[in-house]
Amino acid sequence: MYAVIKTGGKQYRVSEGDKLRVEKLAGDVGSEIVFDDVLMLGGDAVAIGKPTVAGALVKAEIVAQDRAKKIIVFKMRRRKRYQRKYGHRQPYTELRITGISA
Repeated sequence: MYAVIKTGGKQYRVSEGDKLRVEKLAGDVGSEIVFDDVLMLGGDAVAIGKPTVAGALVKAEIVAQDRAKKIIVFKMRRRKRYQRKYGHRQPYTELRITGISA
């Protein structure tokens, strides 16, 4: 069985036991999060929500709260003596899906 959930403005296809990185969510490592924005349930019978599937839940456990690798942002206008350089590290939450219930 799999589900399509929505979090952080993105959609993810998950099944039980999957590990995934999502936008930062509030919570401590080891705590449980419940997603009720389930857009689709798949498996033997497919259930598509309008916009969400009523009564469907996806439970996940927080594995880590961390920041991604640094990206370098460099802006330059040629012949204008303009250069800007800075870095950014996006925070994320790593989850392990523990259960999908219809």
